[in-house]
Parts: sequence; structure tokens; C-alpha cells
Amino acid sequence: MPNIALVVLDTLRKDFFDEHFDWLPGRRFERAYSTSHRTVPAHASLFTGRYASELGVGGDTNRVPADRPLLAERLRDAGYSTRAFSANPYISEQFGYDRGFGEFGGSWRLESFDPDLFDWGVFIANAQDEGASKYLRALRDCVASDCDTLRSLRHGATLKLYDAGVGPFDVDDGAKAALKTVRRTSFGSEEFLFVNLMEAHAPYNPPADYRTADEPEFDGISATIAGETDIDRARLRRAYDDSVRYLSDVYREIFAELRTDFDCVVTLADHGELLGEHGAWNHCYGVFPELTHVPLTVWTGEDGVRRDETVVSLLDVHRTVLDLAGVSGESRGRSLLDDPESGTFLAEYRGLTPRQRDRLAGDGVPRSTLESFDEPLDGLAAPEDYYGYETRDGFVETGTAAVPDPRERLAELREEVPRADPTGRTAAGEPSEAVLQQLDDLGYT
Repeated sequence: MPNIALVVLDTLRKDFFDEHFDWLPGRRFERAYSTSHRTVPAHASLFTGRYASELGVGGDTNRVPADRPLLAERLRDAGYSTRAFSANPYISEQFGYDRGFGEFGGSWRLESFDPDLFDWGVFIANAQDEGASKYLRALRDCVASDCDTLRSLRHGATLKLYDAGVGPFDVDDGAKAALKTVRRTSFGSEEFLFVNLMEAHAPYNPPADYRTADEPEFDGISATIAGETDIDRARLRRAYDDSVRYLSDVYREIFAELRTDFDCVVTLADHGELLGEHGAWNHCYGVFPELTHVPLTVWTGEDGVRRDETVVSLLDVHRTVLDLAGVSGESRGRSLLDDPESGTFLAEYRGLTPRQRDRLAGDGVPRSTLESFDEPLDGLAAPEDYYGYETRDGFVETGTAAVPDPRERLAELREEVPRADPTGRTAAGEPSEAVLQQLDDLGYT
């Protein structure tokens, strides 16, 4: 059975990938689409081969259901050694994404969840209104608490340095740690490795050598709902571009290591990013093409780039990995190595998260406005190069459709996808204060 690596370059737009990842070899699917606009539902599809709405994953819950076998579980049961490195707090043990992995490591963000470390999330939440004296109290509380003091102080310093973008050393969002992990791991045969890298995710804070612009300060979901237009888009794009350039350089090193131990490396983004297009920001709302059209490359040993215009989905990645490993399992996807024909796929938006609703309501956003942004939306990717998507203002179509009536096909796909009820899993999935603090820092909440 071949060694397989699956690498998610979180929040990487297709157009920026095209500009900065020309060095990456493999079969490059130019018409690949995510099943969603954000991390949790997209990864749910990647790990199960199902739409997130089928799993009850979406606006109201972020925990994958325990009764659905995940990709790593299937591979582990088939005899694979399964390892993961995640820089994303959502793709963690806190939300069930560690299931099936024999080893599950992560960046400094996930280190915040270690019970042996001082809970900086709780401290920060309680000390927001304090002045400089909070640093002395932080030192006192950390030393006095039942924790690993030195590791806790080092982690607290890392959090502060990254947030400030200054210090005696540069802190990235985990890519360098992932590189070290890959280099020091002695991979054998029948290996499955999953990696999530967050360098393209806000806040756009690459090391100083890459930084040509500081990201404007704004809140993505609030700016989207308020229809803000005075954000410096040019500066925002430069900050995002800086982060993508850095990601490309670090991933070039990671990929060079992976190609020596793995027979297949699948590189993709879970979703894109909005930099002011459509009056929206980050990836908190909608199924706009800048969010759902994603990079996807499958490398199986070749040196050059082969461009493929087939319309494919993240669902197909699930099926591809299973077939490569010779493992059976249900999936809505097709193997990308079997030269499938272009398909038709959904992209889903299932509303705001409960924490977003509560915070926005607390900020005085009218209920009617919240309800309008909470309405489900769908997009349709179809051959030849068609993408149609719902918005609050109507249905928008781009490209040329080979299907007779795209909107009718969208309605058919909706009927074909049973919607699961997430009731009962929301409370069980409530994250700790440490998790919430990390998600706040990333603009998720």
C-alpha cells in the first residue's frame, strides 16, 4: 500500500496559489471546488466524503459526529500508520478531528489546549480591561498555578510575540514546526500523514523578512454585515500576499521532504478568502467563487505540472485516498486517478455560528439583519466552467454550463442530500476558554 500525504493549505485562494506555487509539480485540477466557505464543514467533507449538511455540521455545530467513520479511522483499521499535524484549533481533539490518528501533533495554537499548561485563554479573557499590571499578575498566577511553569511562560511569550509581530525571533503560524516534525519523523511503509497549515489565514502575520504591509485592523464578520467599504483593500491584499509568499517558500521545503517518503502527496485548500469582493471579508459568509474555487494538486512522482480542467470537488479527494490505499468505504466522491468526467457539486453556507450571533446581537445588529445573513445559501459547480451561487440579492451565474438548466440541477442536488439534525451535539462540543481565545484571535468568533 502506498504512503499518502494529505496537506491542507488553509484559506489559500486559487488566484494567489497560481501566482506563487508554480513550482509545485503534479496533476493540477484547475476547476476544483470546496463544499463550503469555511474550515469545519470543508474538513468534514474531506474526512467523510459527505456534504457537511448530511453530517449535521455547519452553522450550529462544529463537532464531527461520532457515528461517522473518518478517513484516518478507515486507514488505521486497514493497517496504516496515521499521523497528523494541525495548526488550526478547529482541526483538533477539541472537535473530534484527532479520531483515527496514532499521532496527532500541532502548532503553538493547539499547545494552548495542553492541560499541563497555564490557561492563558482564561487569563486573557479576565484581564482585558487591566493595564500593564496584568503582566506581573500573569507571571505570579502562572508560577503559583499547578502547571508546567517554564513551558507555560514560553507559550505565553509566543502568544504575545505573534500577536505583536515583534520580538527577538519571528513566530510563524506553525509551518516551521510542521517542517521540523516531518524532518524528524522516521516514516516507514503504509503511512498516512495529514497536515493543516495556517499561514494564509488571518491575521496575516508572516515573518518580518516577508512583510511589506501590515494588515488593516477590522473584524471580518462585523465588516461584512455592516457593508464596510473604507477598509484599505490594497494594503489588505499585500498583507495576504506576503503571507502566501511565505507559505509557498516553507511548503516548498516541506514538499521536498515529503516526496522522499511518500508515493502520493495531495495538496489543496479547504476554502479561499474574501478581500473585499462582494462587500464581504475573510471567509465568514457566503458561497462566493473566491471562497469555493480552490487549488488542488495530486502528485504521484512526476516532475512537471499537468493541468486538468475537469470539474472536481473536495469530496473526490476522500475517494481518491481510499482507493489509493485499497480501502473500501462510502463516499460521494470519485477517484481523481481514474480520469473522471466533470461532475456537478454543491457548495454550502449554513448560517452564522451561535457565538457570532450572540456577539453581533450584543453589538446592536438588528435581528432582521442577523436573520438575513443566517439564511442558508448554496452554490453549484458544473461543467464546462460554470459556477452559479445564491446571494442575499439573488442568483449569480458565471462561466458556461454544459447542463441544460443549472438552477434545476441545483434543486435536484439539494433533494439528493439528506440534511442531518445536529441537535444534541452542540452542547457536547462546547470548547474550552483556551479554544475560544484561539478562535477569537483567528476571527472565527
